This record gives sequence, C-alpha cells and structure tokens, in this order.
Amino acid sequence: MPKVIRLYVHLVDRVNRAIGRVAMYLLFVMGGIQLYSTFSRLLTGMPVNWALEMTQFLLATYFLIGAAYSMQENAHVRMDLLYGQLRPQRQAMVDVITILFVIFYLVVMVRGGWSSTEYAITYNQKNYSSWSPPMWPVKLLMTIGIFLMLLQAISNLFKDIAIARGKPIA
Repeated sequence: MPKVIRLYVHLVDRVNRAIGRVAMYLLFVMGGIQLYSTFSRLLTGMPVNWALEMTQFLLATYFLIGAAYSMQENAHVRMDLLYGQLRPQRQAMVDVITILFVIFYLVVMVRGGWSSTEYAITYNQKNYSSWSPPMWPVKLLMTIGIFLMLLQAISNLFKDIAIARGKPIA
C-alpha cells in the first residue's frame, strides 16, 4: 500500500481509538445523572426535568461516537454462518465488498445529519419538552460520530484490500 494510505489508516485508527476510549466514560456520566435524579426525587420529592432527556442525548452520543471504535475493534454484530470458516484473505475479500455498501450508507447518513444540524442551527430548533433544550449540539455530535465511522470504514476498506493482497498494513 502507498505510504499516504498507511498514514491515513494509522491516523484514523489512532483518532478513533482515543475518541472511543473517552466515549466509554459517558456511561459514568449517564449513571451520575440518573443517580442525581433519583436522590433528588427521594430527598425533595421533585423530579429533575432535564435528567432523562440529557441521559438520552448522552446515550445517542455514546452510541454514535463509539461506533467507529467498535468497528475498528470488530466488536459489532456479524452473521457469520460461512464467513468464520473462510481463510483470512477470503474474509478480507468479502469485507471489501460489504464495506462498500456500508460506506455508501454512511455517506447518505452524513449528508442527512449535516442537513439536519444546519436546520437546527438556522431555525434554533428546540426539543418539545418542559426543559426545551436546543437540538443542534446533539445533532452535531451525532453527525460527527457518523463521519468518524465513515472514516473508519474507509480505513477498514484499505486494511481489507491489503489483507486480500497478502500484504497487511502493520
């Protein structure tokens, strides 16, 4: 593989690994918010309006920001009735074909996410709830997460092509 492709693969893998490890800690933030909400309700009898919604936003962020790291680590769900019995080079060839569909899907998702984020910023979109938070931050983070997953899918494509050729990228 050309040096620029190896550099791309190493850079994208490093960035997504770092972001994925940081995203793991969002679980603790979500747990903390839910604990605060629970204790607030027990001690004061008053619910915290923003807690559930904020946890939902953090869960969406956690899921999409961490998706690229999950893809990098092959931790996603895979139906491998025949795939697991193939040699690594054949598996890489199957992955090259399937990742092209994933890349197409992610390009469509990034375009839609960006359009939705622009709309939320332009029209100051707010969620319909008593808390009424602005929607653009969560939409932006979701779009960034999908974009990172697109970059990782391209990285995986390059790695699979290299494996299929018998010269893996180290």
